[in-house]
Amino acid sequence: MSNTKPRDVQIASIDADTTILRSRTWERLKFEVEYSLQRGTTANSYLIQAEKTAVLDPPGESFTEIYLHHLQHLLDLQHLDYIILGHINPNRCATLKALLELAPQVTFICSKAGAVALRTAFKEQELKINVPRAEELIDLGKGHQLQFIAVPTPRWPDELYTYDQGTRILFTDKLFGTHVCDDQIFDEGWKHLDEDRQHYYDCLHAAQSRQVETALDKFAPLSIKFYAPGHGPIVRYSKSRLTHDYRQWSQQQKEKETTVALIYASAYGNTATLGQAIAKGINKSGVRVELINCESSEPAEIQAAVEKCDGFIIGSPTLGGHMPTQVQTALGIVLSTAAKSKLAGVFGSYGWSGEAIDEIESKLQDAGYGFGFDTIRVKFKPDDLTLQQCKEAGTDFAQALKKAKKVRTIRQPVSDSQIDRTEQAMGRIVSPLCVVSAKRGSLTGAMLASWVSQASFNPPGLTVAVAKDRAVEPLMHTKDKFVLNILQEGMNLRRHFLKSFAPGADRFAGLKTEEAENGCPILSDALAYLECTVESRVECGDHWVVYAVVDSGKVLQPGGMTAVYHRKSGGQY
Repeated sequence: MSNTKPRDVQIASIDADTTILRSRTWERLKFEVEYSLQRGTTANSYLIQAEKTAVLDPPGESFTEIYLHHLQHLLDLQHLDYIILGHINPNRCATLKALLELAPQVTFICSKAGAVALRTAFKEQELKINVPRAEELIDLGKGHQLQFIAVPTPRWPDELYTYDQGTRILFTDKLFGTHVCDDQIFDEGWKHLDEDRQHYYDCLHAAQSRQVETALDKFAPLSIKFYAPGHGPIVRYSKSRLTHDYRQWSQQQKEKETTVALIYASAYGNTATLGQAIAKGINKSGVRVELINCESSEPAEIQAAVEKCDGFIIGSPTLGGHMPTQVQTALGIVLSTAAKSKLAGVFGSYGWSGEAIDEIESKLQDAGYGFGFDTIRVKFKPDDLTLQQCKEAGTDFAQALKKAKKVRTIRQPVSDSQIDRTEQAMGRIVSPLCVVSAKRGSLTGAMLASWVSQASFNPPGLTVAVAKDRAVEPLMHTKDKFVLNILQEGMNLRRHFLKSFAPGADRFAGLKTEEAENGCPILSDALAYLECTVESRVECGDHWVVYAVVDSGKVLQPGGMTAVYHRKSGGQY
């Protein structure tokens, strides 16, 4: 699939009087850089044309013009009755503004928080807004009775799901989506979506798993034919399986022993994006994150989260040289509640100054808290490199928490003779010592790898085991490229890659490198290298086992010997 295809809108009838308009791009969009695997995406909107008409979830401004062009071929917008919004963000408001000009009589249907967001975004205009009550139905005629289910989340306090009792379609907005662009409207042959679906959940929903379970509980009494999400294919053939997966993934979050409370407010969405990236880095390290949007959370909820967490992170924008009132309140709760032994972190975005970030950092320092990463300050919108830095900062924070917890755990001294015999035996497995180097767009990464093995002759293939909390792991998904640099005995490259790197640091600084044909770095002092493409991944405990096809390779030092890694125990590297 080429990523040079133009953006378009794919239109199809999916049930009685119901049409999907899939605004498609084969490239990543800026609004979803924090969780996309660069396989493109679809922004799904839906049109119900009964006795009354309703549009659900118009796309963002990247598609405004092309979307409205196709919508007007399906419907005279002067006859549009409702625009139903699962959530509202600045990106979507450009399309809503254009729709209002063409359909000034339209009524918006949204949650209570959505109504506030709408009035804030359109403060100069009078809007018709209907905030449906819990049991209220809106009848479009021809059997289309719409039921609305509000489930506020930290990231989307205005989240609203819509159930059509006539067609039994549940319009799920941010739930059950996938960032994949193709011609497939429904999810036939859905197994190929597994990796993308779990990645989507991990990035968007893992840190608000409690609210995901609430939504699933509210869906349970409904007789649902299929899920119509905001991104990716409609979930029809794998509805039961994906519902089960969401339950299981959410339960796994609850079972994690260590918890971080990530408290934030966000004026324009930038601070929320940073927080989501930090949460992703924490979560993949096996630590649970609870996102708390202090703009929509009660003080008692914040206090309860701070009391039970092992560490906390506070994020804030700067408005008029100050932190928002809600962040001030949350900071006061933290300072009066959190034990000084708890690890802290601070981040935030700003436009012209960043006083709020500095003030939070200063107050926590004065109170005696230790920090799990250097404070993150970002001007305007974060880019890919900044988000990667945030993920790595989150991973460092999680690892520091787990290390501190081990130190606090009282253990009896263990002699060599008491070490598990199985681990001793596993430690006798000898592996080549390699460096995996990967690149995607502007992002690069590397790691020292010893769990490497040839896996196939035809095509030539190999496997690499990658710990889930490795910084390079996000660059080693299916179809990603990497170089396996096989190290030479006696060289010092191993020492370079054993050291700790700051979040976002260049792993190749000070080393001689050249660019492979696949764009990834080759270590010039390596014994040999192999250019690889990831074919598949298997989740194995605390690691991913990555199977890759070898595209090409070369021996750089014909007289050298492969560096081999000998371990004493199979319980650690």
